[in-house]
This record gives sequence, structure tokens and C-alpha cells, in this order.
Amino acid sequence: MPLKIAMIGAGSIGFTRRLLQDVLAVPELQDTVFHFTDISKDNLGMVRQLCQKDIRENKLPAKVLATTDRRRAVADADFVICTIRQGGLEAFATDIDIPLAYGIDQCVGDTLCAGGLMYAQRTIPVLLDFCRDIRELAKPGALFLNYANPMAMNTWACNAYGGVNTIGLCHGVQGAHHQIVACTQLWARREGLIGKDEKVSKHDVQTVFAGINHQTWCIRADWRGHDLIPLLPELFPLHPTFSKTEKVRIDVLRRFGYYSTESNGHLSEYLPWYRKRPREIRRWIDLSSWINGETGGYLRVCTEGRNWFETDFPNWLAEPSPEIGPKNRSEEHGSWIIEALRTGRTYRGHFNVPNHGHITNLPGDAIIEIPGYVDRNGIHMTHVGDLPLACAATCSASVHVQRMGMEAAVRGDATLLKQAMLHDPLVGAVCDPEEVWQMTDELLVAQASWLPQYKNEITAAGQRLAAHEKNGTRVKRRPTRGAARLKTRDAATLARDAAAARKNAAAADKGNLTA
Repeated sequence: MPLKIAMIGAGSIGFTRRLLQDVLAVPELQDTVFHFTDISKDNLGMVRQLCQKDIRENKLPAKVLATTDRRRAVADADFVICTIRQGGLEAFATDIDIPLAYGIDQCVGDTLCAGGLMYAQRTIPVLLDFCRDIRELAKPGALFLNYANPMAMNTWACNAYGGVNTIGLCHGVQGAHHQIVACTQLWARREGLIGKDEKVSKHDVQTVFAGINHQTWCIRADWRGHDLIPLLPELFPLHPTFSKTEKVRIDVLRRFGYYSTESNGHLSEYLPWYRKRPREIRRWIDLSSWINGETGGYLRVCTEGRNWFETDFPNWLAEPSPEIGPKNRSEEHGSWIIEALRTGRTYRGHFNVPNHGHITNLPGDAIIEIPGYVDRNGIHMTHVGDLPLACAATCSASVHVQRMGMEAAVRGDATLLKQAMLHDPLVGAVCDPEEVWQMTDELLVAQASWLPQYKNEITAAGQRLAAHEKNGTRVKRRPTRGAARLKTRDAATLARDAAAARKNAAAADKGNLTA
């Protein structure tokens, strides 16, 4: 029987088309039946047309079905892939703008900090609905591959409360690996270990990353028997690009001794040190690309990408489809995991899974990101042992925030949500407790339509805000555009460089794109 893959949130053009092409690059999987589902009929229809065109022009036997009936899509699926953004760009804007009024300047806002915590409140209840559908309708043992952020909290909820084997997938490790390779190549040329035109590939540098999603640390790196870990604090500041674009990561590397997977903008908002004083933020970031720390940068590029896709869609249909095959296959883990489970060809990657003693100095119920390999017998995760103490301390602080945020989303517990906000490293560095309480009330009210589990709490939050307003006891907000916010470009402006706009709209990994 052909493989069936259900894709929830398939109106996401970047992920859906990319993952479909990756799966169909495997000869044994070219008759796969993809069943797309999304709450937006229009987005779903556009993506379906593009994917059907890709299949037709590559002369493949695969099929694409599409429906807004999620349970129909999940029925009899071998794998279920989730790429949703619950609340869409409308909710995402409040994740950024409301905290900014309280001095919390976020670049991404989808993993931790105020934005990531609210994202979890919206997303976890619907993920648990997906898990119910998988238990009831998918094939026994169907694997849930989750790409939706906040990765750790979402994957934690699905495994702890959803009753479905869920693996969280992210491309942060691959990006950091490529950076280490680039630094190694410069060093090896400088030291005369390779010729001036000789290259170091990702296959030449063996690495182990371990930690939690978006705070995963390179704890081992080897090239031709050279231990690279003690060299990295010297090599990264010498790189002509990274020395400008990765100032936060390099500073943490210098102080911790280990390099973090996530980009400058990501990492800066998970820590209490680099974004707490607006006048100092510019010191740590670079605006050549949003991912280097731009205020609300991810919201901007996502908004521009969606607007351009809708504007430019007829041209997407008119242009030739890319060739589907091994040479155009991406590094996204999803297709490689499916290939390994179906064919037995071994795949090694870094995956987000429950910590069953793999990292011995992180909590046992946390979701961790560590190396694993996949074959026909399943997914096998490796034992890491202790993380270096500073890395473990940073991850532990985030894990406790993640646990509170996840439990708050499951229970609809506003007090626990506020406590998670209070303990978040950046929120706690910027806000006092009363500011945290008021900000959370404001976020709950603004996002009421996506938070059914908080119905009664939201009514009370609105009453508290009104009473503070009436009594003159409301905390004063700080109107600001942020330390480094760029204007979202409209379609006419984007049209001046249509190729770049199209690349942004099509990208699953928008972190590779410049502004």
C-alpha cells in the first residue's frame, strides 16, 4: 500500500511544498498519498495547486488530496506532520507588540519569553485535539512529527497528555553545524592543514549537540582528530561574517566555552543579559538580516512572505516546477526519518524527545534535543550524560518556565501562566511582578478568540484591567517601536526585488534570509 502522510497546517507554503518535495526525492516513496488539511480553504487551495503541479511536471505517481476536515485527513495516516501557526499572524502580532509596551523587546517570540509562552497557550489545546484524532483514526503506531513552535512545550504536551509518540523537529543544529564547518575551514587554511582552495564539508566535521530546543550546545566537535571545542572561542571572532552577525552567540561562547545552536536574535531573547536595556540592544545585534536581532523581525518577514505569496501566486503557477530528486533535497529531518523507518537506511540527526535519562543533569520530564539515529526498527536516542554546568544551568531555567507554560495551557490556569512569565529570564530581567500580571491579563484579553480554555479567566482579566483603569492604578505602558524595528514592506516595495520576495515566501527556514 502507498504511504499516507497527513499534513496539518498545509496552507504553510514554505514547509508544505518543501517537505513534499523532500519525501518524493526518495524513490521508494514516490507513490505517497499526501492528505493536506488547514483551517484556511484559500491557503490550502493555493498550496495544493502548487504541489500537484510539482508532481505532474516531475511525472511522479504521488497524489495530493486536500480538505478542511482534519479528521478525514488523519484517517489511516502512517505519519502526521504538523506545521501550524495557531492564531496566524494576527495573534503573532500581539505576542510582539503587547510585551514591547512593557519593555520586552523580542526578535522572534515563538519559543520562550512572553511571545513563546502565549504561543503555547494557543497551540497546545489544538495539538491535543490532533493527538485525539491520531489515536482514534490514524494507523496504529502512527508517528507525529511536530514542526510547530514553541517546540519544547508543544512536544512535551503531546507526549505527556496527548498519548501519541511525538518527535519535535528543528533545523537549528544543522545551521550551527554549517557555521562550525565554515570556521574550521578558515582555520585549517590558515594553519596550512589544507590547501587554499580545499574545502571542509559538513561530513568532515563530526559534532554532538545537546540541550533543549533553541538552546542546544555543541559539546563535541572533531575534524581529522582535532578537538575543535577549545578552538571555537578563538575561531568565531575571526570569521568575517559571524564576528558581526553573531555577537551574542560569540559572547556566550567566550564565557561558557560552548557554542549554542540558535541565531543571534533567537538566543538573545532566551537570556536575561542582552535585551534588557533598550539603549544597549544595538550593541549586540546586526540588521543585515532579521535573524541577527531585529525587533519583531520574524513577524515582519512572515508577514511580508504571506502578503507576497498571495500577490505573486499566479506567477508561481506559471513558472516551471523545481526538479524533485536527491540533489535538491533539503536537510529538514522529516523526510529522512520517514525514509529510514520505511526502507531501513540509517539516518542520524538531532531530535526533540522526552528526557529518559539521556541528559543526566536536566529534569527527567523535560523535552531535550540530542543526537539519535533512525532505522527500520525505530528511533533510537543516545545517552549524553551531564551537560557542562553553565549550559545546564541556562537550560534548567528555561525548562522550568516551559513546564509551567505547558501545564498552564493544558489547565487554562492564568496564575500559573503569570508565574511562568515571571520566571522567564528576559521578562524577569525587564519587568516587575505587577507589570507581569497586567501584561499577561492584557495578552489574555487580546487573544481571547484563540484561548477557549481561559474563558472564565479572560472575563476576570478584563474586569481587572477596567478596574485599574478606573482607579488610576494601572501600570503605565512604555510606547515604543523597539530598539531595532524595521518597517514591514508592502507588495509594491517588495516588487522592486521580486526574486528575493519569492525566496522569502517559499522558505521553510526564514533564518537564512537577509532583510
